[in-house]
This record gives sequence, C-alpha cells and structure tokens, in this order.
Amino acid sequence: MKILHLIILLLTANLIAQNQRFIYEYKFVQDSTNRQDVKSELLVLDLNNSGSKFYSYEKYRADSVMYAELKKQVAAQSNNILVNNTYKGSIRYLVEKSYPDFKTFIYNYIAGDDYKISDDRKMNWKILPATETVGTFKTQKAETEMYGRKWTAWFTPEIPVQDGPYKFYGLPGLIVKIQDKTESHVFELKGVRKDVAPTDTTHKRTEKPVEITQAQYKKLFWENRKDPAKSLRLMISENPTFKVIKDGVEVSGEQMIREREKTAKENQKKFNNALELDLLKE
Repeated sequence: MKILHLIILLLTANLIAQNQRFIYEYKFVQDSTNRQDVKSELLVLDLNNSGSKFYSYEKYRADSVMYAELKKQVAAQSNNILVNNTYKGSIRYLVEKSYPDFKTFIYNYIAGDDYKISDDRKMNWKILPATETVGTFKTQKAETEMYGRKWTAWFTPEIPVQDGPYKFYGLPGLIVKIQDKTESHVFELKGVRKDVAPTDTTHKRTEKPVEITQAQYKKLFWENRKDPAKSLRLMISENPTFKVIKDGVEVSGEQMIREREKTAKENQKKFNNALELDLLKE
C-alpha cells in the first residue's frame, strides 16, 4: 500500500505540474421537507503543485466585478458608494487543501465576520470492487462516513490525484462523483481543463480572516443561530445615531433587529439539510 501511494504521489506531481481545473455540478436539496426543490450550481476544483481550491466560479466572477466597481468608486472619491453583487447562488465558501499533507481549510463567514476554519477530521475510506463508468471515466466505488452522512464515491485511477470536490480527498484517483445516502447532496465531474491561468480567488472578503478550528466554528455557528441579531444589536448600540433608509422610509434599529430575527428563523426552517449535517446538531 505504501508503494502504491508513492507511485500515486509521483504521478500526481507530474500531472499537476501545470494548473488544471475540474468542473463539477453540485445538486443539493436545502429543505428536507421539499425534496422536489433541487438546486444546482457549477463549482470548480483548481489544482496546482502546492494544493487545490474548490469554489463557485460564478461567485468568483461576480466578486471580481463587484470589487472592481467598488475600487473605481473609491478612487473617484464618490460620496455615494453603490455596490451591486450579481451572484444569486448559495455557495459562498472556499475550500483549500495543501499538498502533500492535505491540510484542509474552509473560508466562510458568520454575522459579517470572515473566518478561516481548519478541519483536521480524517476520512476513512472503504474501497470496494464495484466499478462503473461515470461520464467518460472508468471508476471504482468507495464509501465513507463524514459530516453526519454516509457517502458513496466513484474515483478514477485515470487521473492519479488524491483529491475531490469540497473537503473530500484520500482515494487513489480523482473523485469523479460522490453522493450521500439520501442523494440530497451530489457532486459530479462535468469537465476538465488543462493549463488554465491561476485564479486569484477573492472569496476572502478580508485579507486576514480570523483563524479558528472546526469546533470553534461550530460554537460560533450555534451562537449566531440562537441570536442572529447579536452583531446588529451591538452595532446599533455603539452607534445610536445609526439610520437606514429602506425604500425611501427611515427604518429604526429595533425594526431592523426584528426583521433580522424573523428572516433568520424562516431560513433555519427552510435550510435544514446542510451538507455537514452534524453541524445542525448542537
């Protein structure tokens, strides 16, 4: 097995000497009580010899346009800064893995604050003899339990990269398809591009996000879930003259807090089927 992994590493180093992009379709159900409402987004896995990034390319493009326009307005010393984010999707995180140790980080935010979350949970795979053709690739089956779900993956030795979509990695070949037991979260490879120019992902809204562990992130997640207006309440208390004009009407701080709490409760009811299901269990 050690020899096999050494061969894989040598092949991988040769394969990703130049940047490559793997394009995945991600189909997911956010509300387990409405399984007919299936969302779909295209995500990309960018690889180079130092590691990988997994993110929504549409969000990257929207962020690039938004930040370019913001810089232009700031340079013009405009008194009215107007920012229009055209991205309407759901995937706002960025996953980074480093090679060869596969240290994994996910960039995300809670209540307006950016975090770089380290995740050192190990994946224990059971490789099975079953094979299947997925797209144009001959793949082999593997199973694991992660994030409160049972997963079935199909990997291909044709692409000797021990990586895959989201945080998944550790198989002797690229993960071409992976889905949970309920089939409410499915990633499937749809395209491959070689020699792509490096992408400067601007998902990290601050240059220095707060670095925390997965356990610390879960604690913050639940604090925000129980009190979604906490940061807004603090901001208003520190700025008593703070005003917001909505549709031409001045909105009080108390009203903003009530609206934030109402919206959060509605979202919690609808978004009850997170990929990391164990995050929803305190």
